[in-house]
Amino acid sequence: MGFDTSDDAAVYRVSPEIALISTVDYITPPVDDPYWFGQIAAANSLSDVYAMGGQPLTALNLVMFPSKKLDMVFLKEILRGGSDKVTEAGASMAGGHSVDDNEPKYGLAVTGSVHPDRILTNCGAQVGDVLILTKPLGTGVLFNANRSGKLAYSELESILPQVAALNRTAIEAALKYEVHACTDVTGFGIVGHTLELARGNDVQIDLIYEKLPLYPNALRMYAKGETTGSNKANRKLAAGDCEIQAQRSPAEENLLFDPQTSGGLLLAVSATQADDLIASLKNEGIETAVRVGEVVAADRPFIRVV
Repeated sequence: MGFDTSDDAAVYRVSPEIALISTVDYITPPVDDPYWFGQIAAANSLSDVYAMGGQPLTALNLVMFPSKKLDMVFLKEILRGGSDKVTEAGASMAGGHSVDDNEPKYGLAVTGSVHPDRILTNCGAQVGDVLILTKPLGTGVLFNANRSGKLAYSELESILPQVAALNRTAIEAALKYEVHACTDVTGFGIVGHTLELARGNDVQIDLIYEKLPLYPNALRMYAKGETTGSNKANRKLAAGDCEIQAQRSPAEENLLFDPQTSGGLLLAVSATQADDLIASLKNEGIETAVRVGEVVAADRPFIRVV
């Protein structure tokens, strides 16, 4: 698994029983708190391994830090957050690399493993499948609103544990069912990543807008005029391949293209098993897991928001 598809990570088979997953990601600070920054960035990087159906083995720190501008205690807390999240994932922090830069950036290069016959890709969605999303949407606008002063940190703080939550529990539950495709929802937004699933197997996917889970205040921030630097690009990415059927306000439409940080998994699962999988996810504490769409036959990849 390499450049031929838009999958979340590379996969290299080393034996009939073992394939290695390789991925890398880093982000700028979504919040000022360095420990939360480290946790969220690490969870975001580890997520690509889970999206391929694997488990992380090792991680390497990637750090860009303005050592002449910020106290090194901030760097210590960023790395502590990342290390704690890697430990939670059952992986080993094996080293890393640091660069003096003008703006803090942090993430991980992660190696994971998966059985070659159990790799999940974004290319297997089948007609009749149900789409399940495991985390709410709206982190892009919420983080920007906090930076611009439109949203108090006290209103943002309550969602940080969910943003920083690993997708480990979700994928472990999902692998007990007939999952045909999987991706995690990150920078391209829910429409962009759903479109990747559609393009992966030339199918149409109907997204049910009213079922999409949203973080508190996300719609309100768009209604107040807040946005992100990625919304226009994400909308352009889907132009011609996405139809929003019901009339939606500009704020409601923007949430479809909101870039996520450490977003949830988007799973295409057999319709006969969807309800059981949702129940299993909720039983494991993932209360926001919900059916958000279905895969239908089409002549070309297409997203219809109904």
